[in-house]
Amino acid sequence: METNISVFKGKEIRKTIHNNEWWFSIVDVCAVLTESADAGAYWRKLKQRLREEGSEVVTLCHGLKLLAPDGKMRETDCANTEGIFRIIQSIPSPKAEPFKRWLAKVGYERVQEIEDPELGIKRTRAIYKAKGYSDDWIEKRMRGIAIREELTDEWKKREVRREKEYAILTAEIAKAAFGITPGKHKKIKGLKRENLRDHMTDLELIFSMLGEAATTEITRVDDAKGFQESRHAARKGGEVSGKARKDLEQKTGKRVVSRENYLTTPQGIKKIERK
Repeated sequence: METNISVFKGKEIRKTIHNNEWWFSIVDVCAVLTESADAGAYWRKLKQRLREEGSEVVTLCHGLKLLAPDGKMRETDCANTEGIFRIIQSIPSPKAEPFKRWLAKVGYERVQEIEDPELGIKRTRAIYKAKGYSDDWIEKRMRGIAIREELTDEWKKREVRREKEYAILTAEIAKAAFGITPGKHKKIKGLKRENLRDHMTDLELIFSMLGEAATTEITRVDDAKGFQESRHAARKGGEVSGKARKDLEQKTGKRVVSRENYLTTPQGIKKIERK
């Protein structure tokens, strides 16, 4: 299952691929349309009202795992493009029409990407460029995505398929590579729901790639089977990166794990300022 975040007028909307189409977090959609202080409570009340009215909209919703603010994958009410359109009809909001147009565009883009995967890569590059990331950072980020996909494909072949297992294995690599869990890493950077890797420095991205590339190779050489053997390989792969990180830190006297994030100042601008 692929997960991602889209942005509508500066507001993040979590989404995930399910049955080869985008499914969107209903709570996030409610937050965008209503600007409610508690979008979760708003959706619970709306869902109850729809059920009482006998609406079939609720049956179009499914609980899918999305990245929560605490950095964990949690089950969240989601709906596909059709379901979200139906829910929007029940929410009085001046943003409804522009949101419908945005939603239709996002849904159509997924159809295009299925037919031509290269379009998805180009759009990802364009999004990072628009956010102010430098070209060399984008190259590292895209390479990291490719290495990550190669690793998850290898895990799938070895009967590791649940999102929870992916999260545990990823945490094993990261902990061995950086000496801290991804959750702790996010706290150091002051992140909440944001994607950690989108706020990594060049060095952090490089050591993440090294840990995952090493894990892929070790998994193949060890012919790891199932979750437990894959977990052992993940730990060893992370250790390869961890040793390289410690060596660099010893020689430079600087920690690789950085407090730096790009929440307010784009990465490209920060890079220019450092120069």
